[in-house]
Amino acid sequence: MSSQHHTTAGGQRHREESPRNHYLSYIVSIVLTILAFAVVLYGGLDRSFILIFLVALAIVQVLFQLAYWMHMKDKGHLFAIIGIAFGFIIALTAVIAAVYWMWW
Repeated sequence: MSSQHHTTAGGQRHREESPRNHYLSYIVSIVLTILAFAVVLYGGLDRSFILIFLVALAIVQVLFQLAYWMHMKDKGHLFAIIGIAFGFIIALTAVIAAVYWMWW
C-alpha cells in the first residue's frame, strides 16, 4: 500500500491513499452486493436464514463503507464517529419504542 504524506496549509499532515485502495474497496462493495442478490435469487434457502444473512451482509457493508469510503478508519474522525453512533442509538430507540407501542 503506497501512501504519501504532505503538509497542509494549517500545518497538519495529510496522508494520500493510492487509487489501488479505492479500487479494492469498490470491488469488495460490489462483491457484497452481488452476494446479497445471489442469495435472494437462489431461492432454495430457508426464509429466516436469508433474512439473517442479508441483515448481516448489510451491517458488514455499512461498516466497510464507513471505514473506507467515509475514511472513518483514519485519525481525526472521532467526532463524526460519536455523531454516527449517537444517531444510531436514537434511531434504534425510536424503532424499539414504535414496535413496543404497536404491540402493547
